[in-house]
Amino acid sequence: MKNTEEKAIELAKLMIDGKGKDVVLLDISGLNSWTDYFVIVTVSSSTHWQGLFKQVKEYIKDNDLQIHVTNKKSPDGDDWNLIDLGPIVIHFMSEQARQFYDLEKLWHSGRVIEVNE
Repeated sequence: MKNTEEKAIELAKLMIDGKGKDVVLLDISGLNSWTDYFVIVTVSSSTHWQGLFKQVKEYIKDNDLQIHVTNKKSPDGDDWNLIDLGPIVIHFMSEQARQFYDLEKLWHSGRVIEVNE
């Protein structure tokens, strides 16, 4: 059975395969009590985000994960969407939102995990 880090790596690779840009995987398990990993990905459009979301739904079926929350952080839903899988949270962000919120800087104490394409 895969551990949570292996699943997070596979989800990050799934984002890369789906043409997500600048995919970053952060281990933030020692920094909070509500999740262990962030997968952060830049998407080009709402259609792109929806396509990646579909791939995530397919992945979770076979990997003992479930969606706790999907959330739109902006009213129109194009800037920042997230999927909370419990121990893994995937952030789908437009380039502008990613620069503005700069989650990597905010969570700079987290460990960046290299994801080989």
